[in-house]
Amino acid sequence: MKCVIAEDEALLREELAGLLRSAWPGLAIVAECEDGGSALEAISEQRPDVAFLDIRMPGLSGLEVASAAAEASPGTHVVFVTAYDQYAIDAFERGAVDYLLKPIAPDRLAATVARLKTRLGTNDGSMLARIIDQLRAKLPLASKGPPLAWVTASVGKETRLILVDDVAYFRADNKYTTVVTAAGESLLRTPLRELLEVLDAQHFRQIHRSTIVNMKAVAAVSRDDTGRGVLRLRGRTETLVVSQPFMSLFRGM
Repeated sequence: MKCVIAEDEALLREELAGLLRSAWPGLAIVAECEDGGSALEAISEQRPDVAFLDIRMPGLSGLEVASAAAEASPGTHVVFVTAYDQYAIDAFERGAVDYLLKPIAPDRLAATVARLKTRLGTNDGSMLARIIDQLRAKLPLASKGPPLAWVTASVGKETRLILVDDVAYFRADNKYTTVVTAAGESLLRTPLRELLEVLDAQHFRQIHRSTIVNMKAVAAVSRDDTGRGVLRLRGRTETLVVSQPFMSLFRGM
């Protein structure tokens, strides 16, 4: 049995991993992820039996990861980890999807493990889709400030002020991030993961573990001969490849 854990807070992620090792010794934790994009790619690559997903994460939320993972790994059972008990319990209780409330109690995890063991080998994707829709309607919006409006990035010895609306895409570059605009490239000292927390999620989408694109800069979406998604940009000659697990996020475009 394999599982993936996705939780953006390191201490909570480590705590859940430790509790799981005690409650389910035969379960191998094959990936521990700190954001939704990494979790989706890990689920697609590992095809785990179970995924423990924090509902609120940078970039893709646990709900978005679960929705996309239903295509990438249909056999994966989802357990949502949440602090929003007053909003979520009704939706969870009516379906074949489990949940854990923060802070996680060992006896509650033991009960979840017991239920999961009885459900392995069966999965109702349509039920999961209905529950995700219900939770999206019930859960409160994440409480954070206004989205990022501009960044300061460097080109050589020069520091530039760049409006976020002018950015075509951000690309991870080791501990830094490359900012790409129609005018060229600059280097930003903020890691990609931190950008996911402050960018406007309505306009910026993660298309790969190392790339965030401004949807306002996308001229067209297509598939190449291998079935991969390809984005053509306004004001740039290069194209961007959409990692396969993220393609479901572009359905309907």
